[in-house]
Amino acid sequence: MTSAIHGTGKYEQLLERCRTLQPVSTAVAHPCEASALAAVVDAAKLGLIAPILVGPTAKIEEVAKTNGIVLGSIPIVDAPHSHASAARAVELVRQGKAELLMKGSLHTDELLGAVVARETGLRTGRRLSHVFIMDVPTYHKVLIVTDAAINIAPTLEDKVDICQNAIDLVISLGLARPKVAILAAVETVTSKMPATLDAAALCKMAERGQITGALIDGPLAFDNAISAEAARVKGIRSEVSGDPDILLVPDLESGNILAKQLSFLANADSAGLVLGARVPIILTSRADTVRSKIASCAVAVLAAHARLSMQAAI
Repeated sequence: MTSAIHGTGKYEQLLERCRTLQPVSTAVAHPCEASALAAVVDAAKLGLIAPILVGPTAKIEEVAKTNGIVLGSIPIVDAPHSHASAARAVELVRQGKAELLMKGSLHTDELLGAVVARETGLRTGRRLSHVFIMDVPTYHKVLIVTDAAINIAPTLEDKVDICQNAIDLVISLGLARPKVAILAAVETVTSKMPATLDAAALCKMAERGQITGALIDGPLAFDNAISAEAARVKGIRSEVSGDPDILLVPDLESGNILAKQLSFLANADSAGLVLGARVPIILTSRADTVRSKIASCAVAVLAAHARLSMQAAI
């Protein structure tokens, strides 16, 4: 996952890894807005996904015609409205007709509502969590921030799933043993700050095999996590400091603030996925750049191929 230091080429390396892979069948829920539909078509042209558009056929065709988007032979599964689109897209995944799920122009809550439906959704034993896959120009590799979009005030048990989801994703991107920094406001453990207690517990749980596949350290303040020099000055000895692949934040608010600071003050691009369901879920917004939307698809494709390879090996 390493690449040029100044923010060029990180996402492009992910795309390069996808060039030898087959496009992944992807159910796209309600792509009824120009930017959402264009992103799907662009990802299909790059050979990342084989989309199945799910939504009102007439509306999708009208958006395509009005905005000069050529759908070609991309199939459309008709659904009357956004709620039905979400349910039908999830059903396509359950039927094995799609290996990825992608948000179109419906609300995130609508899509995830269909995903977590007890009888008809895509639940697993894991809690759903969101990852921002960020290309920060001042950082030397892709950086994942989790969870900044779904779990508002995660418990310790929730953080175990959030952490494991992110670790499994990074491993699917080709890194054998990712480094995880458990963030807090300070690097010492204190009962006055619950995030530090959670961080200490997560590290011990990793030692005992309750979290696997990564090198984990915390609590670490943001400066000690990102800067090896800051950690050295404070007398912190850590193999994670200065080189984390994953930043596990204390709660949604802190994570959301961190991710948006990186985007708007450090000019970072951010791709987005939801993990913990039967398949990765590509979550993009209208504000995302084309590069970010394509990167979201590329990461999901790598994760999907890794999952399919594991299933074939069983």
